Amino acid sequence: MVLAGRAAMLRLLPLSQREAEGRPATSLPWEPKQASSKASKISYLQLWKEFLRGGYPELKANPRRDFSLWHASYVQTYLERDVRTLRQVGDLTQFQSFLRALAARSAQLLNITDLARDLGLAVNTAKAWLSVLEATYQVTVLRPYFANVGKRLVKTPKVYFTDVGTLCYLAGLKDPEHAASGPMGGAIMETAVLSEIIKTITHRGIDPQIYFWRTVAGTEVDIVVEANAKLVPIEVKLSATPRPAMASAVKTFQKDFGDKALAGYVVHPGHITLALGADVTALPFSIL
Repeated sequence: MVLAGRAAMLRLLPLSQREAEGRPATSLPWEPKQASSKASKISYLQLWKEFLRGGYPELKANPRRDFSLWHASYVQTYLERDVRTLRQVGDLTQFQSFLRALAARSAQLLNITDLARDLGLAVNTAKAWLSVLEATYQVTVLRPYFANVGKRLVKTPKVYFTDVGTLCYLAGLKDPEHAASGPMGGAIMETAVLSEIIKTITHRGIDPQIYFWRTVAGTEVDIVVEANAKLVPIEVKLSATPRPAMASAVKTFQKDFGDKALAGYVVHPGHITLALGADVTALPFSIL
């Protein structure tokens, strides 16, 4: 028997960058500074190697471990054990195709009807499989930010894999240079940034309130974090050389939301920290 109030349920996701580097108490950029430990400065190529490996503890603890083989085994084990336990999946090959198609749509608006049609699946089957992935923390379904909560639930969401290494494996990527320069580069970078924020907040025992923002005209802010009833707009860029123009969507967001919007950030894979405006800072991923 467990007495009320005597148990706590914690979600343990793959390791965040700050955990892997031994600085788990490091604050996120918009939070009061609680730790002075500095992030390690790694090269552009090394950063993408880390993205390919992902954040699972075994791969972090054993740098020589073949990450492609590990991810292949993980996906196979997950398919054969967890998915069959949670949901009847008659054709595992079809489910694997679903996973890869979902990876190809990472960081994009997700039209589940189109996805199901492309794979020859019933829409309800695709919805059920996505629900299992979300319930087991394999993916994060990011919904658009609206002041009206009801609208958040009905508008088209975006989907991200929780672990950037899993995303890279499902996309068939093994080479860091190809990952960085290929068509999935932006999605990988965005996944890495979102994942770092979600893991950092979640591992404190807090349910992260994170969205994206998109206007009818197509202006979009990749990530919006709700913090103490305020909103932190974050853009993710693939270029390692930030420019003021990269902050335009964040500035539009700040103008539209006024006092509710906090200082914003443009996160990139380089090493430069640079002011892009009065309330927008370009920030390297390595010190996120």
